[in-house]
Amino acid sequence: MTNKEIVLKFYEEVFNNRDLTNIDRFMKENYIQHNPTAESGRAGFLGFAEKFLAMKPHMDIVHIAEDGDIVFVFFKCTLENGMINKVCDIYRMEDGMLAEHWDVIEHNVNDVKPVHGNGLF
Repeated sequence: MTNKEIVLKFYEEVFNNRDLTNIDRFMKENYIQHNPTAESGRAGFLGFAEKFLAMKPHMDIVHIAEDGDIVFVFFKCTLENGMINKVCDIYRMEDGMLAEHWDVIEHNVNDVKPVHGNGLF
């Protein structure tokens, strides 16, 4: 599997299906986190994910690209309460597993009215 395919499978199983049972297949134990609201390490991700998955997110991937060991994922994240976030996650892969993560998030874009007709996604 390519790094891109691994990340796609991770999003489908972990986020969209809200299944954390196989996280050790996807993520290194010493996973490095750059999101300021989540701890580093697989255990840190699990702590964050339990709270996040309680909001019943659904990720609609718009674009995904791979450049060597880096995978970029741009997606629409819709929460159960209707809030929509625009997100770009960046992963560094190592030995076929997520090793490091950065993100850029635009929260609650529901009411954003672009000055152009290009849409947000």
